Amino acid sequence: MKGLILAGGHGTRLRPLTFTGNKHMLPIANKPMILYGLDHLIKAGINEIGVILGPIKEDVKKLLGDGSKFGVHITYIDQPEPKGLAHTIIISRDFLGDDSFAMYLGDNMLKQGAAPLVKIFKESTKDCVVAVAKVKDPASYGIAVFDGDGKVTSLIEKPQEPISDWALVGVYIFNNKIHEIVKKIKPSWRGELEITDAIQHLLDSGAKVEFQFVKGWWKDTGKPEDLLEANQFVLQELQSSNEGKIEENASISGIVNLGKNTIVHGRSTIRGPVILGENCEIGPDVYIGPYTSIGNNVKIENSEIENSIVMNGARIACGKRIIDSLIGMKANVVCSKDNIPSGVKLILGDMTYVGI
Repeated sequence: MKGLILAGGHGTRLRPLTFTGNKHMLPIANKPMILYGLDHLIKAGINEIGVILGPIKEDVKKLLGDGSKFGVHITYIDQPEPKGLAHTIIISRDFLGDDSFAMYLGDNMLKQGAAPLVKIFKESTKDCVVAVAKVKDPASYGIAVFDGDGKVTSLIEKPQEPISDWALVGVYIFNNKIHEIVKKIKPSWRGELEITDAIQHLLDSGAKVEFQFVKGWWKDTGKPEDLLEANQFVLQELQSSNEGKIEENASISGIVNLGKNTIVHGRSTIRGPVILGENCEIGPDVYIGPYTSIGNNVKIENSEIENSIVMNGARIACGKRIIDSLIGMKANVVCSKDNIPSGVKLILGDMTYVGI
């Protein structure tokens, strides 16, 4: 079995962060998002992996290389325009050959990973295995409609008036029957070749499709609030460790992970779950609250931050309380003379400078 990781798309809902970088490189608990999907395919026993890339690709290639450092072989496949998930199967035909494959959306965070779906597929005679999960806003997803007996009656992509709250999770297992199917489908009202239409055609053709109800949490990280929630989920499973230095009069409680050469100065308080990368300087007069990820080479002083993601090289010295925020690489958040109330909410692009 081969694997496909979809890491194209423009990430428009995550701008300005995605103006300068691929959205799949954004960190969750200090780990680029794309590595979670890669890890899940590897744990499912897959070592031949194709990575679909759009126009912003160099940072992904630099991270993954040829895959050898992860024990896999990676092939890069270009998709200059986002023409739909089913389109990625068409352009991957040469790579996939007639092998079965697992398709994993690179911006999905799924606790159970791909292994349970691969196991179902290998132990059965199914042509396709699809994961589904209940969601609060089904209009944002492809959805599956079930009848009273639990049988799928139809699949609909981002319906304007949803009649089901079961969304298709971004992990799919196919055999080679899918290749003839994707040639037959037409672009949807969105102008894309939808994977929901492809799976519907499989069902209509009499193919055997299994729907697996996911265990544990799942997040489609398309929006800033989704990134923060995924960060919360991962940090909840964090283990405490300390490779840095904690000075006297610094208070650390809960699950906290300190990276190499990171120093927490006195008059600083950290309440986990929190992760701090390497070579960070925290304090004095700093509060870091739960569900915060701090990247490498970050400096924070005279500030409070909670439930936020701070990326590599950022500096925060604003004398304010920052909550529910994404701070891009090398962003600089400093004090100004304006007296703005606390509880500032920020979504900052790379190398941004903001005075608050």
